[in-house]
Amino acid sequence: MTKKASGIETVNIRPGVSILSVLRHLNYRPWFALAEFVDNALQSFLSNRDAIKNVDRDGPLLRIAIELDTLNGGRIVIRDNAAGICESEYRRAFRPAEIPPDRSGLCEFGMGMKSAACWFASRWHVRTSALGEQVERTISFDINRIVQDRIEELEISSRTIPASDHFTEIALTDLHHRPQGRTIAKIQEHLASIYRVFLRTGILQISFNGEILKYEDPDILNAPHYKNTGGHPILWRKEIDFDFGMGQGARGFAALRARASTSLAGFALFRRNRLIQGSGDETYRPEFIFGRSNSYRYQRLFGELHLEGFEISHTKDGFRWDENEDVFLELLKEHLEEEPLNLLQQAEEFRVRAPQQDLNQGAVRATVRTAETIERDVPPILEHQISEEPVRQPPPNTLPPTQVRAATREINVELRGQPWRIIIETTIDPAIGAWIAISDRSDIIDPQTQRRVRQVGVRMSLAHPFMDQFCGADENSIEALLRVAAAIGLAETAARDVGAILTSTIIRNINELLRNGLSRPA
Repeated sequence: MTKKASGIETVNIRPGVSILSVLRHLNYRPWFALAEFVDNALQSFLSNRDAIKNVDRDGPLLRIAIELDTLNGGRIVIRDNAAGICESEYRRAFRPAEIPPDRSGLCEFGMGMKSAACWFASRWHVRTSALGEQVERTISFDINRIVQDRIEELEISSRTIPASDHFTEIALTDLHHRPQGRTIAKIQEHLASIYRVFLRTGILQISFNGEILKYEDPDILNAPHYKNTGGHPILWRKEIDFDFGMGQGARGFAALRARASTSLAGFALFRRNRLIQGSGDETYRPEFIFGRSNSYRYQRLFGELHLEGFEISHTKDGFRWDENEDVFLELLKEHLEEEPLNLLQQAEEFRVRAPQQDLNQGAVRATVRTAETIERDVPPILEHQISEEPVRQPPPNTLPPTQVRAATREINVELRGQPWRIIIETTIDPAIGAWIAISDRSDIIDPQTQRRVRQVGVRMSLAHPFMDQFCGADENSIEALLRVAAAIGLAETAARDVGAILTSTIIRNINELLRNGLSRPA
């Protein structure tokens, strides 16, 4: 190591050395762990912005670069050009649970860098140069050795550099949590979402493996009121600003997405301009406001709300409501429903029709592909079905057993003076070969009313090759096809009731066509 150029030769990391080994078990998600390092750099930059401007002719702009290498145990490096860690703050910065004297910014628990670094890795080092100090300092943590040998002081290596240099580099190695695959894309998405306010203002730039992160604001619905579809278009956005006592309040905006999304609609909740809850595809969508996941407002309503007077979790990924969430939601709903811009009603009732040109183009492509598939794969199946004996038995009393039921819903109605129990069910059991299965039973006696109940079951398989090809996990596609399956099942039941015979043959033929012909790509 180079000769030390500072009065500091060691740093005391007591008390709390023993907690360093358990920090790896915190309930972090990788983007919130990385956000701890961004918070430190951002707060350092905001607190020293004028001083940085005096030495940086092209600034001030905070640049944070994150580099991830997943090979050989994994390595993460975070670099920034903030003000660095000055000598007066050095001891506090590396002592566990050392509360900062000023908690009004983004750093308030005294654990962010330490907890995130230990969560990610067993070994890490920090190299930093504070603006105005002619020294670069490096400190290294080997958590296993620190805990095993009960080390309470760590050596600092230092070297002389120009006083105008200012930066921090944190390198994490031997990763406990190594981001891979889809997680890497989610990290980029979430970090852009968490720091969108600072990215918009242009004071912050974050890059991940060389790619500059950007947050794309969704387009806002600009359309007539659902009751007057021929009227003038309205921008469906409103400001939100309310207080509910004890220094607590919310401000921001709510709006409707121009393009509905089951994954990206919802609120983002901020504190001190930094997103706390609702980043990326994990938006804040309480049922009291948004309804169930199949509602239209669940897919269109979104917004950004800055909360004041609330505490947050120590991992900065949620608010501590302390029984105040219900009050907050009631006031928020009142504002959302307030005329003349009732966002909830518009979201629920408004429907978008695709432009005719788009419909025509989509229809042409779909018709060509379907025709090609029928021409190639369907004739042998039809030839077999035409010569096959019809199904003479009615549907069974119960649906075939399944080991992996996805969802079930029971609907009770009364038809022509008789109670009906309609069961709609989905399964993800690959052993179930039929796309649609139907059951019909009329010998059930309700123990409370002693009335005979007609029970009709309709099941759709999500593990069917037809669903794999055209639906996947898309909620809207599942719902559309489940409605088609329900229509087929209930129509078959009604047809038998008015005297149609051999109707089960239709169900058999549908299942054969979908599995052996129409599930194949064009």
